[in-house]
Amino acid sequence: MKKIISGENIIKQYGTGGEQRKVLDGVSVDIHEGEFVSVMGPSGSGKSTLMFALSGMDRIDEGLVTFEGKDLASLEDDELADLRRTGMGFVFQQPTLMKNLNILDNIILPSMRGNRRKAAEIAEQARQLMQRVGIAELEKRDITQASGGQLQRAGICRALMSRPRIIFGDEPTGALNLKAAQEIMELLSDINEEGTAVMLVTHDAVIAAKTERIMFMCDGSIVDELRLPRFSGQDIEERMNRVIAKMREIGI
Repeated sequence: MKKIISGENIIKQYGTGGEQRKVLDGVSVDIHEGEFVSVMGPSGSGKSTLMFALSGMDRIDEGLVTFEGKDLASLEDDELADLRRTGMGFVFQQPTLMKNLNILDNIILPSMRGNRRKAAEIAEQARQLMQRVGIAELEKRDITQASGGQLQRAGICRALMSRPRIIFGDEPTGALNLKAAQEIMELLSDINEEGTAVMLVTHDAVIAAKTERIMFMCDGSIVDELRLPRFSGQDIEERMNRVIAKMREIGI
């Protein structure tokens, strides 16, 4: 499979002087097209920082990160923002939606910048995505009139507007109840099956067990990984047991 993102010997430090700490300590990782990847580890292990580094949301101190061959460090801030907007999608634990806009407008807003398509075409694409994820009836609602699961679906719609090569999710089910979390994972799995790579940061073994490659982090390094076959929907207990066994083996 073709590599979408490559990270080589990534170092990211926070703090100064004696308080300086390496959050990422020489991490190397590749993400290929169509992969469904998760990153697990204890709090402070560097998993979210790794996602921010690979997506260009955070500048690294040393090493190399490329997206489809482009060195992210060589790009100006505006170029980097455009690359993220057109090639990547982001879903966070708390959807970053604007309170003064309805749900449809929240979905289309990022796509309006620098887009040559007419606003009506962009809105129609958003409506089709909303129909697909089951929130078509929420088009005119304020974000205060929707549940957490519905808002997360709106966030996924927004992430898909640019037809990205990869979707990054930072604890995308962390604030949801069990049923909503299962529905969001089913949706992300469907998106992945269509060819979009997905990389999730999670602390939840159930969520990780539904992905196909799990990277385990500790103290700023990837210490091991586990590969699983495509999730069938019937084998979750066996997969969870494998994830938990690997966590125990490496002591996290």
